[in-house]
Amino acid sequence: MNKSSFQTVDPSTGARGPSYDGHTSAEALEIVRLARAAFTGWRRTDFAERAHLMRAAGAVLRRRSDELAELMCAEMGKTLADGRAEIEKCATGCDWFADHAENLLGPEDVEFGAARAKVVFRPLGVVLAVMPWNFPFWQVFRFAAPTLMAGNTAVLKHASNIPGSALAIESVFVEAGFPKDVFRTALIGSGEVKALIADDAVAAISLTGSVEAGRKVAGQAGEALKKCVLELGGSDPYLVLEDADVEAAAKVAAAARMVNAGQSCVAGKRFIVVGRIREAFEQAMVRQMEGYTMGDPRAEGTKLGPLVSESARDEIHDQVQRSVAAGARLLTGGVCPDRAGAWYPATVLAGVKPGMAAYDEEVFGPVAAIIEAADEAEAIRIANDSPFGLGSGVLTSDVARGERIAADEIEAGMCFVNQNVRSDPRLPFGGVKHSGYGRELAGFGIREFVNIKTVVVEPQAGTPSRSE
Repeated sequence: MNKSSFQTVDPSTGARGPSYDGHTSAEALEIVRLARAAFTGWRRTDFAERAHLMRAAGAVLRRRSDELAELMCAEMGKTLADGRAEIEKCATGCDWFADHAENLLGPEDVEFGAARAKVVFRPLGVVLAVMPWNFPFWQVFRFAAPTLMAGNTAVLKHASNIPGSALAIESVFVEAGFPKDVFRTALIGSGEVKALIADDAVAAISLTGSVEAGRKVAGQAGEALKKCVLELGGSDPYLVLEDADVEAAAKVAAAARMVNAGQSCVAGKRFIVVGRIREAFEQAMVRQMEGYTMGDPRAEGTKLGPLVSESARDEIHDQVQRSVAAGARLLTGGVCPDRAGAWYPATVLAGVKPGMAAYDEEVFGPVAAIIEAADEAEAIRIANDSPFGLGSGVLTSDVARGERIAADEIEAGMCFVNQNVRSDPRLPFGGVKHSGYGRELAGFGIREFVNIKTVVVEPQAGTPSRSE
């Protein structure tokens, strides 16, 4: 069977970069089977050995930070500053799970009469990761660090537009000294994932991607009776209440919207503002967003580089145009610059209502949608009026009020008060509704891909229990 070819394109210029030969279907199946064979030995390593290697991976990441940041810049347009920060975050994640995995997966004793009972956490096998392009390294390491520390092995199917990053991740683990085939990359297209899911060598699947991709993988995993964790899209709402400091709220809101040029599932996308401060917030938001000027992603100080591709830019521009045609007010941005590359300016839409693309759809780029609400109750209703439920925020001067709304009212997997949503190894990450299910990171994440096993030991053989 012929191998696929994976062509890279520099989003800042539209110029072609390196091309990579992919794996055939047979080669990809061989990769997962080799990872399954490696699992036999890796599962029996102790936590100290795994931790030593995971810390070594973190050290490799830090040593190669400039190289890997440039690779991300060339393949998907991330600024060098953001790329270096992403690599440091990956290294920090490696260190955190190296430090905490043994405790998080320690046995738990259970009172069970005269018998001794405990719950232990044991690895499942090969976990297949299907990952997106927007955070080429962090998306993978937030899965890989806990998965490998739990004693599983891993195979990565990365996004097709970042093959260099996919191979570089495998090289990090090799350079760190991990045993052969404990972490592998398979360069294949999305159409070849189903065969890997169905193969007996794969035990479970982790996917970060679109709702459509999540439905496909969940269906395929269900057919194979295999567990999957899904982190899908988001249309994150931020409530801006009438008691908020408008300038401070706009600063947080703009930072939330513009993370990774707006190309993040947990970027703030809908800013629901109580009417009394709506006009002042609009003005402050425009000032903040206009501070994110487009520039060379390789230059220090650039706050907004290109988007991932011209086709992605065109889709975002279409959503803006459709929203304006439906009655939204364009306050700033919204014009495609006349230059090569996937460029789009920071954009603010106001007067956004149901029926508009900026209200109903996930806009995966630097476009903020401002929605007016009469009061707190209506703001909460609008926030929950979405098929998504990933991240969310509340901006208010009344911290107790914000905490109540965050904890009890917003339908999302995460809610931050007076901060923008972000991932951190210490906090579980994931969503509800069409944003997926399961959790990554923290103790909840490392326990997703383990066998939660009950062990009961009777001192001597006795009368069998008659209950099930």
